[in-house]
Amino acid sequence: MALLLPEGEGQDAGIKIPGCCSIYLPSPRVRGIYGIDVIPMAYEHMRETILKADAAGEFYTEEGCFILELSNSPEDPDVSIARARVAPGATTRLHRLQGVAERYVILEGTGQVEVGELPLQEVQPGTVVLIPPGCTQRITNPGTGDLVFLAICSPRFTPDMYKDLGAP
Repeated sequence: MALLLPEGEGQDAGIKIPGCCSIYLPSPRVRGIYGIDVIPMAYEHMRETILKADAAGEFYTEEGCFILELSNSPEDPDVSIARARVAPGATTRLHRLQGVAERYVILEGTGQVEVGELPLQEVQPGTVVLIPPGCTQRITNPGTGDLVFLAICSPRFTPDMYKDLGAP
């Protein structure tokens, strides 16, 4: 048996669902009280799916990097995943995402990232950069090869959330 919870409910079962944001849940299905599976409403439309990247779908953005959307759909509103690629010598535009937390997971290359009030930080494969909603950000590739990272946004990224703050 499964129970769909309206936004903000579920605290009695030890679940935090502010705004029905799934990042507070240990898994999409949580065993609730009385042995009932509790499924936040945000997962109501999600279906089992295997998504395969198509490199031909990569596009260049005005932000100054290449993006390949790996998962970004209204059927999975809690998260989007994109592969970002910054060319050697390039710096993305200073920007912020309104209402969206973002994480960079560096996969290839080296870079320098600016996030909020933190000093400039070096990044390399394995580095995870946490960017709270509304925080200023940009990344530079000082290397000779591409800088490649996953950009994971929650809730999912939509273009209206992007706020350009100026040239690199």
